[in-house]
Amino acid sequence: MKRFFLTALCTVLLHAQPGGSPPPPPAPRIPVKVVVVTMFERGADTGDVPGEFQYWVERNHLDRIFPLAEAYHDLRMNRDGVLGMVTGVGTARAAASVMAVGLDQRFDFHDTYWLVAGIAGVDPADASLGSAAWATWVVDGDLAHEIDAREKPADWKTGYVPLRSSVPYEQPRQETGEGIVYHLNPQLVDWAFALTKNVALPDSPDMRTERERYKGMPNASRPPFVLLGDTLSASTFWHGRLMDEWANDWVKYHTDGRGNFVTCAMEDTGTMQALTWLAKAGRVDLNRVLILRTASNYDQPPPGVTAAESLAGTKIAKYVAYLPSLEAAWRVGNTVVADIVKNWDKYRDTIPGTQK
Repeated sequence: MKRFFLTALCTVLLHAQPGGSPPPPPAPRIPVKVVVVTMFERGADTGDVPGEFQYWVERNHLDRIFPLAEAYHDLRMNRDGVLGMVTGVGTARAAASVMAVGLDQRFDFHDTYWLVAGIAGVDPADASLGSAAWATWVVDGDLAHEIDAREKPADWKTGYVPLRSSVPYEQPRQETGEGIVYHLNPQLVDWAFALTKNVALPDSPDMRTERERYKGMPNASRPPFVLLGDTLSASTFWHGRLMDEWANDWVKYHTDGRGNFVTCAMEDTGTMQALTWLAKAGRVDLNRVLILRTASNYDQPPPGVTAAESLAGTKIAKYVAYLPSLEAAWRVGNTVVADIVKNWDKYRDTIPGTQK
């Protein structure tokens, strides 16, 4: 033990003396142009049935692997400065994973753009299978009070009550500061939409057959298209016409009528919460965040089918538009990523859509 302390003391004195070897400087942080945020991968990152990550890994050559034990999945990067990640399913995993990435000392995220690109359920009143929606508003569907619908007062439309309220959709709406509503940079969102609105999206005979079941819903019957539409983030996979009605009301209420519910997903408010706190810490720019969701399934059954019957056939990777929606997420999302990378000398300092 005495010999150990003497050795340690000599080492300290050696480094303190002129001419001693200084500790090596920290490695410079790797500047990141774009982080592509996906939520799940079904198996390996390459070579099998894809999840949300695989097309990005294979087509964007995310060949350099950065282990990250603190998050759900290791990171992958290419030589163009594009970093890809998988958050894991649900708001909790998304928040934890994005926070771990944002605090990773290997990377510099000060000028980075963040693109969430994943699949979702879609409101058939607004869009069709395989469509791609850019969100301006992201609303949380978990933080609330709830009374079982069988016990709610007869004059209540729902048993789901906004946090710190006493009745559904109580006015005036209170700002709770609990991370329920996030408003993305509308200029950046509009730029991304204008850049991608004419991107050709994949269609299929099965998708056309499914669309035809939604009689009287013109947008549900259209071939896949790109649109502006907001997203509701909730860790419960809900389904049905009445739940869709609640989602529309909930988004409209929390955005004071400015948002329109189009897609339902499970992670985006967790991602936005982590990015918000990382921005407060000066590590990311919250004005550089985009959220793209593509429609793998409708959020309710077609006329004549019960919600339970429809839900029974709603299984991951069994959706009629599962592979087309993954393809749409990559085609539309990569159009934005490629443009940012190509014009990095300009977009590093000036956010697209904000130029005068």
